[in-house]
Amino acid sequence: MNYLRLTPASPFGRKCHIAARYLGLMDRIKVVQNEDDEGDKIRSHNPLNKIPMLLTSDHQAIFDSGVIMDCLDDMAGGGKIIPRDASRFAVLTQQALADGMLDAAILVVYEKNWREDGQHSEKWLEHQRKKMNKTLDYWEHHVPSRAIDAGTIAVASALGYLDLRFKGEWRAHYPKLVEWLAHFENAVPAYQQTYVAP
Repeated sequence: MNYLRLTPASPFGRKCHIAARYLGLMDRIKVVQNEDDEGDKIRSHNPLNKIPMLLTSDHQAIFDSGVIMDCLDDMAGGGKIIPRDASRFAVLTQQALADGMLDAAILVVYEKNWREDGQHSEKWLEHQRKKMNKTLDYWEHHVPSRAIDAGTIAVASALGYLDLRFKGEWRAHYPKLVEWLAHFENAVPAYQQTYVAP
């Protein structure tokens, strides 16, 4: 059995979970919720102590989420969500853009949740918000493909995180992106199956 370690609210974990479901791998993968337990044997396989992490049946620890997506695609026979032709790099770049936007969004959340009142850096928060907004602007003008691949799964997971942590405020400004996500949600049941309520 392969074990996918994640927390339900993690957009990176959700991305991998969606992919595993979409690829029909859930009979070979057990999703394990992350615990704050330093003695946890699965958690101990990643020196960074970060999630998501895939522990394969042969005890190989796979991380981070981009590498896990590649591994899941390989487990499903290859070329399913990461193309083998020239479009491969466009898909991987789309995934990297979504992941980068998520990094910025998570830093905003952490800044607000982990620093004491009065210690927040507005300059830092604005720097991260600009990255988020520029990415959303880009997607509104370069609407992601309707193909289901590692890139579009990552975009959907990123938008889902904005719904979860930022009350879906992006929806008022990006109508093409809202329409795109609605199509993705209808095309990929795993999106709703991995939903976490705010």
